[in-house]
Amino acid sequence: MKILLLEDELMLQTSINEYLDDMGYIVTTFSDGILAFNELTINDYDLLLLDINVPSLSGLDIVAQLKEKHIFTPMIFISANTDINTISQAFDIGAIDYLKKPFHLKELAIRIQKEIDNIQNVRNKHILLSKNYSISLEENILFYNRESQPLTNKKFQIVKYLAKNIGTVITIDTLRIFIWDNEPIGDATIRAEMSRLKKELKEDFIKNIKGVGYTIERYIPKA
Repeated sequence: MKILLLEDELMLQTSINEYLDDMGYIVTTFSDGILAFNELTINDYDLLLLDINVPSLSGLDIVAQLKEKHIFTPMIFISANTDINTISQAFDIGAIDYLKKPFHLKELAIRIQKEIDNIQNVRNKHILLSKNYSISLEENILFYNRESQPLTNKKFQIVKYLAKNIGTVITIDTLRIFIWDNEPIGDATIRAEMSRLKKELKEDFIKNIKGVGYTIERYIPKA
């Protein structure tokens, strides 16, 4: 698991880094909010550990700006700030946990372990389809290079259904049942719609399995 740690107390940053490294996590550390934000616009992480009151850009502002860029990464805030309004704001913008300083490093590790299943659930709701395409099943948005790509409702429902069944070949009859509500339309009409959809997409991630149907293969990013 790749973790980005934003903590400007250098002794605490070192302690967390060494502790999580011993547990097998890959940790990248930052003391400055702007530097952390710039890193997050370039590279992907599985989890963010964010202090709130840090130089240049607060942890809360980082998350707000990432959401504007459609970057969704699970986050745990670690902060000495115990103001209930700040804590509420952290959860409102998507925090999965809020750990108040001072804390024991083992407590942090326990909370990270506890959230691994939650992180996996988030991934399942935001699915990578190709190098540049992803889909948010919660928001019903198809993203290309983290920018939304509008589609007609029918075309989007096709992509969504294939994404929910990623790695499975979906037959023409199945598409007719679930996308066209079992309307008495011909195979040629469905194939024509699939052809128009594939032409509209900027990457060819929907595969036509001749004589069987269509599928989106599971995309595994290169390490």
